[in-house]
Amino acid sequence: MPIDWTALVVFVLLFVLIAALGFVAGRWRRGDLDLIEEWGLAGSRFGTVVTWFLLGGDLYTAYTFIAVPALMFGAGAIAFFAVPYTIMVYPFVFVVFPRLWQVARHNGYITASDFVRGRYGSRWLALAVAVTGIVATMPYIALQLVGIQVVIAGLGIEGAGWMADLPLVIAFVVLAAFTYASGLRAPAAIAIVKDTLIWITVIAAVVVIPIQLGGYGKIFAAIPPAKLLLAPGPANALLPYSGYFTLALGSALALFLYPHAMTGVLSASSRGAVSRNAALLPAYSFLLALIALLGFMALAIGVDKAPQFADYAKAYPRNFSVPALFIAVFPSWFVGVAFAAVAIGALVPAAIMSIAAANLWTRNIYKEFVNPTCTPAQESQMAKVVSLVVKFGALVFIVFIPLQYAINLQLLGGVWIIQTLPAVVIGLYTRWLNEKALLAGWLVGIVIGTGLAAAQGFTPVTAVPVGSYVLPSYTALATLLLNFVVAIVLTPLFNATAARGIDETRVEHYT
Repeated sequence: MPIDWTALVVFVLLFVLIAALGFVAGRWRRGDLDLIEEWGLAGSRFGTVVTWFLLGGDLYTAYTFIAVPALMFGAGAIAFFAVPYTIMVYPFVFVVFPRLWQVARHNGYITASDFVRGRYGSRWLALAVAVTGIVATMPYIALQLVGIQVVIAGLGIEGAGWMADLPLVIAFVVLAAFTYASGLRAPAAIAIVKDTLIWITVIAAVVVIPIQLGGYGKIFAAIPPAKLLLAPGPANALLPYSGYFTLALGSALALFLYPHAMTGVLSASSRGAVSRNAALLPAYSFLLALIALLGFMALAIGVDKAPQFADYAKAYPRNFSVPALFIAVFPSWFVGVAFAAVAIGALVPAAIMSIAAANLWTRNIYKEFVNPTCTPAQESQMAKVVSLVVKFGALVFIVFIPLQYAINLQLLGGVWIIQTLPAVVIGLYTRWLNEKALLAGWLVGIVIGTGLAAAQGFTPVTAVPVGSYVLPSYTALATLLLNFVVAIVLTPLFNATAARGIDETRVEHYT
């Protein structure tokens, strides 16, 4: 496609504005950035409004903006699992995460692994949680680049060899610089602008596009019937649609266990701010439902049949659908605004993810196993350096590894991170489960979950045999149940044969 200079100028201006905001954010609610608590959690000073924008920017990413409607465009109604799952997650957050915030504040914890280390007195279980978080986050960061790649190509900027990736490299150099300089304050400040742009873009789309197409009735009439309804599953399925609702439930249980979500929660200024955000964040689920409909709008307008998008569609199958829709419908200046919203929507979560991974590495691996006597300044400096390594590792990942493999590994993220739920979430309410049994359950869940996912081509749903029937289930949820069984069965054995670790938390820390 030819370069759209108007859209490109608007895009660049907004991107430069956001980069400048990221660099000055270090002076916002100023703290000593030589302390990891200030650099990595902004001193836990964010109130309800800032936390709302931060978590919204953290969880509803550029890849979501591209991938959910792309799944609607390609596969149909199955993509709507993202809407109930983001509704189901917030009652879970309301009950669990204010309690985690409270005990973390009492004990100075900045990661989930810190809590596990203190609760169970087990550095090895804490290490397992930390490594899981870092590994599950890496492909997630890499896939934020997909959103930037797609919109850059949509602006008409193309090239061969290293020139093709140069705009992406520039974007991530800027991201690395302002994250290093300002810590969590940078993505928090940018999230406010990013979310405003995305709300404007989505509301304009769901109003203007249906008017141009003659209303929602005509949009749905243009969709093939097979994409409007869910397939019930195999003929011998024990429960029809169980794959759909287990995918939603498992995703809901996994979402806030990711390190970036945990970092957003622990940066809040009070337990009440966490609770209020659990009540307010479903507004983003409404936004997500609107975003998902963009996939059907792209089908109705026929972007897959338009000759001007043929090369674009070949380069980014399905993922091209939303950018092509905006190019087909809106004037160039608004395309620049929308594409900037997507690109900025990649930078915010990528920054938070890299900070969260750096916090885990520094606090739970470097300080615990490599340099236990490091000073607070050394700890903060290590986190800053690791945040750079994580970002550029993700950049190398996406540039040199074929995209389909990155996506496959990201599907494993939910399978991996959900295995930390027994240690983190159950540990908030009881210490009955033995730390060695929890570690064994974690290992079984990780190994079998990875094996199942690889054996079925990294599709997220596994057919669990039940007699002569099968029960389609999200692999993450099925292996989480296996994890629990192992931990519960082995707990009495380990309790009888080995001493428990010391619990440094107290009952009053949780309330």
